[in-house]
Amino acid sequence: MIPPYLQQIDGVWWLVEDDRDNLKVSYRIKNVIFSETSSFQHVMILDSYDFGRMLVLDGAVQTTALDGYIYNEMIAHIPLLFHPDPKNVLVIGGGDCGVVRELAKYPELETIDMVEIDQIVVNAALNHLPEVSGNIKDPRLQFHFTDGVQFVKEKKDAYDVVIIDSSDPVGPAEQLFTSEFYQNVYQSLRKDGVMVCQSESPILYAPIMERCYNSIREIFASAHLYTATVPTYPGGLWSFTLGLKQSGGIQQRRQLATPTRYINRGIVESAFHLPEFLHRGGQTPMMLMR
Repeated sequence: MIPPYLQQIDGVWWLVEDDRDNLKVSYRIKNVIFSETSSFQHVMILDSYDFGRMLVLDGAVQTTALDGYIYNEMIAHIPLLFHPDPKNVLVIGGGDCGVVRELAKYPELETIDMVEIDQIVVNAALNHLPEVSGNIKDPRLQFHFTDGVQFVKEKKDAYDVVIIDSSDPVGPAEQLFTSEFYQNVYQSLRKDGVMVCQSESPILYAPIMERCYNSIREIFASAHLYTATVPTYPGGLWSFTLGLKQSGGIQQRRQLATPTRYINRGIVESAFHLPEFLHRGGQTPMMLMR
């Protein structure tokens, strides 16, 4: 069955992504590479004209061959740079395998656990989206196909870094945006642990971003928002929230692993210099960074 968001118009196939019934983004599609309905969602790998191959979950684009590296480098490298000696890392979500591909560039890491609820997503990315997944094979990488919320609840003082690479807060990912979940992440980290999550668009999803940031700030010793521009994502500008168990400012502790395509030393420094509206807000103040 052809899903409603894959439409043929005048003999041309289009993926029409519907964002909150307020915004529609259409991608011209060459081919459907993979399509399967899992126990959790509809999973597709499409080949588009401008963005190349893309992972689509329930009609929403998650990553593309053209610009997926921007998001993956920004969420993977930055938390490692601010930890004094990372050895054990947990990734929650990240089914496209782009984050673990970046983590594997750090030889000092001893274990990389990746928890993804939907094995079909991982298999599709490894088999059909090598531009993002890199067909990663690394002996330090262990896949856990289970619920990330329950997985992290059972871990205490187990990880140096936790990366929450979730999809939008609907369906299976909704619980990954709660204070209870962030508290369990805190407990899973060692005393000098660092966590990061994608905290949505500050343009179109400001309330979600604010809720993430404030929840993490209340639980962790310090929280820091940073941004990157990801063309595929609605609004373009995307936010990430870094949580540190030890108090004090952020200080880069190690060299950036290479090769990278987007992130460099200057990008790391500039990412934490926020637009003025994130400091002051508008008529309804968004947040006061501290």
